[in-house]
Amino acid sequence: MWDYSEKVMDHFLHPRNVGEVENPDGVGEVGSLACGDALKLAFKLDEQGRIKVVKFQTFGCASAIASSSALTELVNGKTLEEALKITNREIAAYLGGLPEEKMHCSVMGREALEAAIANYRGQGQGKKPLEGKIICKCFGVTDKEIERAVKENNLLTLDQVTHYTKAGGGCGGCKPLIQEILDQLVQARVAERPAPHPPKGRLTNIQKIQMIQETLAREVRPALQRDGGDVELIDVVSDRVQVALRGTCSNCPASSVTVHDYIQAKLREFVADDIVVEEVEE
Repeated sequence: MWDYSEKVMDHFLHPRNVGEVENPDGVGEVGSLACGDALKLAFKLDEQGRIKVVKFQTFGCASAIASSSALTELVNGKTLEEALKITNREIAAYLGGLPEEKMHCSVMGREALEAAIANYRGQGQGKKPLEGKIICKCFGVTDKEIERAVKENNLLTLDQVTHYTKAGGGCGGCKPLIQEILDQLVQARVAERPAPHPPKGRLTNIQKIQMIQETLAREVRPALQRDGGDVELIDVVSDRVQVALRGTCSNCPASSVTVHDYIQAKLREFVADDIVVEEVEE
């Protein structure tokens, strides 16, 4: 069972602002029953251009209901410009946090709000605008949506992308494309700041995993990919880092050299000097 905060349970069991708005100024709809989550949000403005009535109808899990309820509380009384500044992370924070696997519910709320405001401004029919190329056909997620989620939430792994967008959560056929987009964005992100040096003191496991992922993206993967190879982080257990070589590297006679003399050396340089890298076959 998911570990929900008291506030999530309160908004799930006693959702605020449920229903329809009479003669709404803007209406937004996202998701579909076929995908498991659907949300309709409508609002009406007062004479000063502030949201005076906002209501929602949703079909989904506890997180979807709670996120929609929280969103209506956050936008009530705000101008449209102020409402558009609310991020999915603010929705989750308002609820005292959401399980990472349910963060797509907060994203869905933000998308419904944006669709409703676009509808009010005459920019759409109240449906989420389709921008970019569809990557995940199961859930209709585009490359632009994936890029936005990665950038706004500092995502680092394919699983995180799925948790925030649902992309890759169906048949899984789009996962290589998602990984390609993720790799490019992570590499661009880490290239913008100077290479970190191992901090003094003990690293938490989360800090260590993040530094390992960033070092692989910045220092290791570009060199391997130039020769048609690649590396994937499989697991981190204490000071042991398990990786799998991909592409030409997977069948290379010198794979042990790549693992120990190159990958391990880079991780010891930029993360921790006691890291041991192990190759696993999948």
